[in-house]
Amino acid sequence: MTFATLRRHEMSLLPESGRVIIRPFIPASIHNITTIIGRALAVSEEDASRDLEAMLREFDSRHIDIETALLANFEKIVPHIFSQRPLTRSRKLLIGALFSGEYALESAALFNPSIVQHPDQEGVPEGALRFIMSLRATGEGHISSIEFRTGLILEDGSIHLDPVSRYVNVPEINPNPRYKKRLFIVKLHEMGFENGASQAVMEPLDDSFTRSDLNRSVARVRRETQPITQGLINTLSCIQWLADSNYEMNFLPSLAMSERIIFPVSPNETNGIEDARFVRHTDDDGCVMYYATYTAYNGHAILPQLIETQDFLHFRVLTLNGTAVQNKGMALFPRRIDGNYAMLSRQDDENLFIMFSDNPHYWSDPKILLLPSEMWESVKIGNCGSPIETEAGWLVITHGVGPMRKYCIGAALLDLNDPTKVIGRLSQPLLEPEGVGREGYVPNVVYSCGSILHGRELILPYAMSDKSSAIASLSLDELLEALGA
Repeated sequence: MTFATLRRHEMSLLPESGRVIIRPFIPASIHNITTIIGRALAVSEEDASRDLEAMLREFDSRHIDIETALLANFEKIVPHIFSQRPLTRSRKLLIGALFSGEYALESAALFNPSIVQHPDQEGVPEGALRFIMSLRATGEGHISSIEFRTGLILEDGSIHLDPVSRYVNVPEINPNPRYKKRLFIVKLHEMGFENGASQAVMEPLDDSFTRSDLNRSVARVRRETQPITQGLINTLSCIQWLADSNYEMNFLPSLAMSERIIFPVSPNETNGIEDARFVRHTDDDGCVMYYATYTAYNGHAILPQLIETQDFLHFRVLTLNGTAVQNKGMALFPRRIDGNYAMLSRQDDENLFIMFSDNPHYWSDPKILLLPSEMWESVKIGNCGSPIETEAGWLVITHGVGPMRKYCIGAALLDLNDPTKVIGRLSQPLLEPEGVGREGYVPNVVYSCGSILHGRELILPYAMSDKSSAIASLSLDELLEALGA
């Protein structure tokens, strides 16, 4: 099937290896740590200042605030410093640099985009729309993080991306976030840790409690419980792991959107934050919240998680609960349906499912929505982001995997009032890998994590072979006609 209005815009979002952050680089061996510290303490103050100045001349221009990052890494090895004399700021910075390294966030790939309306539309030309695009950035070790871009879709359908900063910056992690007791207990139950020890920790806590409250309760139970069994140790470790997996972070308002990077924080994200599907969700009372479902990966297991933000400055990251939270590709509908939240999901790595809940953090009872039907999607199908509301029904951009594991993008249309009913679906791909777009880290793939409507145009950002990203658009009316609407 050929769409007459399909337009591949002349722009590519390519990985840039020069965009780097500073990460801790601390040896596992305590002997190695103390040996490095000893060498740094042995040099004179004059030599330390000279070596620091040389390092800053080489690296300072690559970062917004290099000294804060170096001092933070210095603090990580303070317990191993054996000198009793006070250290100058210069020597602290030099030691911090010895335990630091640059990480190129997107040196390998910049892909799997999603797109939403920017919360700030002030000053936008008439008929235009300001947007935020999220992207999966992948660097050394295939560690993935979330980056952002902004731009304008003009009235004539042309798309303009804002300049991308040379710098990137990680957010400040809130050391004392708040938790909801009910959801915390539900997750402990799902993980098999609803027992006497966890009850002793949770019972004294308020319905909403802080990390400090939790730490005090954990310490009390550890202190008062004798003997200390392996079961107790496992339970308390699980409680701490769960707390680490739910966190809050803040970016400075002075940072441009392209300078904000969400890099793995919790233990279950050590190998990456994958495929964030952002959606602008409007609740029944008119309140707007931006949600993103994503996949946390620790190198062994995946865990679907949820991001919440209203301004792209303050973010909350939360574990999801329920028996249906077990696979990739969860995508939230942009509003409630009959009072319930709705979600597309993948449960069996083959079919597309739908489920409903009165709570965006708890999901169960998934129902099959779409099964593979055409050869180009005969291996498996899934969603390419959250459904889009149209007057004809819910437009779902899909992906299908066929022979030679070739990924194509398709579409389906669901009933507006009952999205379990499929009105129509494309028998041929909407978008296929072609030309140089076939070549990349994973060849023969086109994939998206979210689209947006601008007037009667569908704006579809998509990744090419897990390497770079591009943007296509086409007439909504032509697509709805092809879907039988």
